Amino acid sequence: MEQILKGAKHAIEHSEYLPTLNRMLECCQQGLGELGLPHARDAYLEACRAATPKSAQAWSHPAVYLAGRDSDWFFLANNTERTSWPVFKAHYDQYCARVMRGETLAVPQPAALEKKAAAPLAREEQLTRLQALREQTGL
Repeated sequence: MEQILKGAKHAIEHSEYLPTLNRMLECCQQGLGELGLPHARDAYLEACRAATPKSAQAWSHPAVYLAGRDSDWFFLANNTERTSWPVFKAHYDQYCARVMRGETLAVPQPAALEKKAAAPLAREEQLTRLQALREQTGL
């Protein structure tokens, strides 16, 4: 609702005549920029071009990462734009609506590596585990 009101205000201030429905939609999308959200098309391209690990990238907004994650990174990378764009856009629009309601989104931190590697097992313990594995698999 707030996005529509902001879009209407922008359309009235910058148009000589009453806006068309298409112009109204454009004005509503421009209001997302005030919240730091990129346009849906730019967000889609950013998500498709992101390197791995995804959570370690510098995202323009957490909504882009979350929409990409929910769309499935493999799906985005291995399907045509005709197939993947509608899926991504639906997820992105949901996250944009959450941001418009005042919710704060965050990209989850990537899992940290162990600081200290585990000590190797003693020779006897290795043989015991190997024997147990052989019994489990029937070898």
